[in-house]
Amino acid sequence: MTGPEPAGAAPHAVPDLDFALTGVTQERYAAVPTLRFGVRVSRSGGGPVRSVSLTTSVRIDVTRRRYDAGTRAALAELFGGADQWSEGLRPLPWTQTTVQVPAFDEHTTADLLVPCAYDTELAVTKYLNAVTDGDVPLDFLFSGTVFFDAPGGTLRAARVSWSKDAACRLPAALWHELIERYYPDSPWLRLSRPTWARLDAYRARAVCVGWDQTVNRLLDQADRARAPESTGRTAPPDRTDAAPAPRA
Repeated sequence: MTGPEPAGAAPHAVPDLDFALTGVTQERYAAVPTLRFGVRVSRSGGGPVRSVSLTTSVRIDVTRRRYDAGTRAALAELFGGADQWSEGLRPLPWTQTTVQVPAFDEHTTADLLVPCAYDTELAVTKYLNAVTDGDVPLDFLFSGTVFFDAPGGTLRAARVSWSKDAACRLPAALWHELIERYYPDSPWLRLSRPTWARLDAYRARAVCVGWDQTVNRLLDQADRARAPESTGRTAPPDRTDAAPAPRA
């Protein structure tokens, strides 16, 4: 990073870092649902650390837990049916985050903040929503840059080994409690702008009070349209969904 080392100085020793997860809690005052993971960073070789730019990739190792029949059915969209389950399981990438770890000698702790999106189209959200009990097995894969003092006072930098990782188990109930606190009894659904415009126009025509009533009315119409299929009769059209007649 800086000028050459003084003549006769010993080769600089790169700190060898190890990582371990110490626990997970809800971040109480975040604007969006966020989990706080504690990470213990230890130096097992080399000299004192000036700082670490630590990048962490988090993924769910779905193979490290058991699933009952109901959960398997809920996860069929991700991993396939019963005949595909053994081959369909694969780790689910969750997020990647970077944190700056300050100077330390032997060990220190750092906090990793992981936002929890509630977009029901995301594979991670579908998985976490389906797993309601037990623990969710997580893998933390570490990389980044460690800065340290070499002999002679020069500042050096080295890459954190790609082999560094750690495991953690996230209580499924903790994720559900966190989501419920931010979105009480309200799953989140993404719609394209044209679809939302059509739905909003229908809501206004049908004079629905809120989106729950709007969607329920459309679902009721669909149920009534399917009911006559068993008798061979055609259901009459729902006039609330028809375009308003032009004025004379």
